[in-house]
Amino acid sequence: MRIRKNIKQYSERRKGICLLSFLYGIGFSAVLTAQSSFNVFELSIVEIQDALEEGRVTSVELVNQYLARIEAYDQNGPKLNSLIRINSRAIEQARELDQERQRTGPRGLLHGIPVIVKDNYNTTDMPTTGGSVALAGFVPSANATQVDKLIAAGAIVLAKSNLHEYAYGITSVSSIVGQTRNPYDIRRVPGGSSGGTGAAIAASLAAVGMGSDTCGSIRIPSAFNNLIGLRSSKGISSIYGVIPLSHTQDVASPLARNATDLAIVLDAISGFDEKDPATEILQTQALPQFYSELDSASLEGLRFGKLQGHFDRANGNVRQVIEQALEWFEEQGGEIVEVEIPELGELTSNSGLIGHEFRNDLDQYLALFLSPEISNLTEIVDLGLYHEAVNGPLSRSRSRVFNVDEYTTALAARGDLRLAIEAVLEQNQVDALVYPTIGELQVFTGEQQSGSNCSMSANSGLPALSIPAGFTESGLPVGMELMGEFLSDSKLLSVAYQFEQLNSNRRAPAATPILVDGLAPEPVVVDFDLSEQGVSVNAGFTYDQLRNQFAYTIELAASQFREVYSVVLIIDAPEIFELNDPVVLNLIGPGRDQAEGTYFMSPEFRAAFEENRLYVKVFGSGLPVSGLSQPLN
Repeated sequence: MRIRKNIKQYSERRKGICLLSFLYGIGFSAVLTAQSSFNVFELSIVEIQDALEEGRVTSVELVNQYLARIEAYDQNGPKLNSLIRINSRAIEQARELDQERQRTGPRGLLHGIPVIVKDNYNTTDMPTTGGSVALAGFVPSANATQVDKLIAAGAIVLAKSNLHEYAYGITSVSSIVGQTRNPYDIRRVPGGSSGGTGAAIAASLAAVGMGSDTCGSIRIPSAFNNLIGLRSSKGISSIYGVIPLSHTQDVASPLARNATDLAIVLDAISGFDEKDPATEILQTQALPQFYSELDSASLEGLRFGKLQGHFDRANGNVRQVIEQALEWFEEQGGEIVEVEIPELGELTSNSGLIGHEFRNDLDQYLALFLSPEISNLTEIVDLGLYHEAVNGPLSRSRSRVFNVDEYTTALAARGDLRLAIEAVLEQNQVDALVYPTIGELQVFTGEQQSGSNCSMSANSGLPALSIPAGFTESGLPVGMELMGEFLSDSKLLSVAYQFEQLNSNRRAPAATPILVDGLAPEPVVVDFDLSEQGVSVNAGFTYDQLRNQFAYTIELAASQFREVYSVVLIIDAPEIFELNDPVVLNLIGPGRDQAEGTYFMSPEFRAAFEENRLYVKVFGSGLPVSGLSQPLN
């Protein structure tokens, strides 16, 4: 048995990085990871800012490290396909911010921090596409307000992320770059519509990312990518310059790997904007303080209203993970009470506004920001400038005639829904409602995703926060949603912060690990030989961490003494060395002398390979009934 690592020549990898830089339209500027102990992998904004202040890294080096990860994992390796464009001036902007830091100090916690922005946020130095070929070259006449706020805080817009086209869906497929993949299982969707942001931030392609939510588009990608994401109270932050799906329902907010990062960005982007009438509430209401109030909540005495109907409809794997999280809250002194909202289904179905508002909103947006070639939805649909995944909703919107009475009725239903939710919160004296962010697991790409519980928050304007509840046995992230009264956003985040500090469920995707000297790990190849008791087995195994794939080829030598019935793999239990564990993978069966195949690894299988706990077992005539065993590596 021999092990070899199939490592390509460094020069070949460097050529690949140069090619990526060329394709994205940026000059190659030492994109490889800085030769130091500092590494951006999984680091929080505070940790990065500490390193910047101490001189252990510069913002230029941060950008280079993230670009190296983008090269390794977005268009290579697992090929997440999470990004549409890289900012060609990112390194230049980072250099300017480094110089400013030296002259006058940092502007704040976001100074010199690379962020990713969903490609429905206006940027005047990059096109804003909404994920559509119709707007592939559209450069709007003004930045989104939130983009301006991020830049003013010193953030670097590193890249723009893929989305479900026009934000009109929850699987994140677009006509401009196609399907984004989930880094926790690249066969599956990342959620949507902010799935590009979700996948990119889960994979540490930037420190934090921006999304938008009309009905679940921040919360579902957060749940599917082990992130935390807030659909804020309507009006806390401006949606000016974000391609609209429904201006009444739209909010724009960050997705992050931890509650602290989320709080930092929320503080930066929140506030009154004269260009967004919804933010006028902040003229009379105090602006939530996210970062300073992170530690304000107490789990002792906390009361959650458990929406049992949402749990009953959820997939059993999803339900089990969230039930365990709620049991933990009870152990900390919290209380879980079952509640229901009368006529919830009717209230939510009657109060949706996307169908009423999308066409007019998009047409007005294109006129306001001076789209030179495409002026309305009718042209987009008639020219076929969209992905088939949005054919239904776009075609329906194109032909729909606006009805004032129906629209007025839906607006009134939104008020009824909000009153019904607030009544349940008050009558049961609960701090928040709790339920699965989405009741189904991530579907395989190309399939339709169901299970969303997005409408309560989206149709009422009340805040909802998706937090990581844990993982299924197969390694898929599960999100738990907390929903509170209007402007309770900072309280919800503080509860999530306490949960995170004491019971962290953050786990980086195995498919996008830390880079070493700017390079991702190459596949590990194992040559296996077993020749014993008249049996001869020759096999080759390839362990590809980035694609989560285990491949094998196997050949049996002819023997006049033995008939081989089957060759299998088992995982040895770490504490007990008895090799009587069940079969996890069959390599070859009776009557065959050679075979090959691939296996998409479970978390347990992957850990067993890395810990050298995989064994090959051979069953055959004249061999012990328990089989002949030898370690794989």
